[in-house]
Amino acid sequence: MAVLPLRFEGDPVLRAKARPVAKVTKRIQKLLKDMEETMYAADGVGLAAPQVGVLERLIVVDAGEGPIHIVNPVLEKGEGTDIDREGCLSIPGVYGYVERYARVVVSGLDPKGKPIRIDGDGLLARVLQHEIDHLDGILFIDKATGLYRVTEEDREGGAHREEPEPESLGEKASFEAGDPS
Repeated sequence: MAVLPLRFEGDPVLRAKARPVAKVTKRIQKLLKDMEETMYAADGVGLAAPQVGVLERLIVVDAGEGPIHIVNPVLEKGEGTDIDREGCLSIPGVYGYVERYARVVVSGLDPKGKPIRIDGDGLLARVLQHEIDHLDGILFIDKATGLYRVTEEDREGGAHREEPEPESLGEKASFEAGDPS
């Protein structure tokens, strides 16, 4: 396994739409393992292939229950609303509040090419949505309110930074696949 170099805001690969993976091969399996190692090395909870310069529909997440690798993830269903703070490994030091579905169902393939279905809520739901957005060239800053920056000095000096309050964005309707409202 290897730690891969991250791509940062301004790199055009982060704004491009990733291609579906035709077949799960040994190359894809190795890339998923490398993405997992990269995510952990960067102290992240999720990573999408475009963040390491690969325009393929691959994500790796770990919301505290261990790593999940998904090939060609699709957000099948979303319910409820949750507004919480997000950051991104590709936009270091920037945070904001993003409205997401509180519960999601994501389908795709596992690293062996077998169909999987993930039912997630809380942090897992948020991370899955964030990483799937990356596959469509969408960054959290496109959806965030109350963006703010925390510098290394702020973290090292223990400076207390007042975070903006999340805005109430209203109740989001549920959707099923095929009903994007």
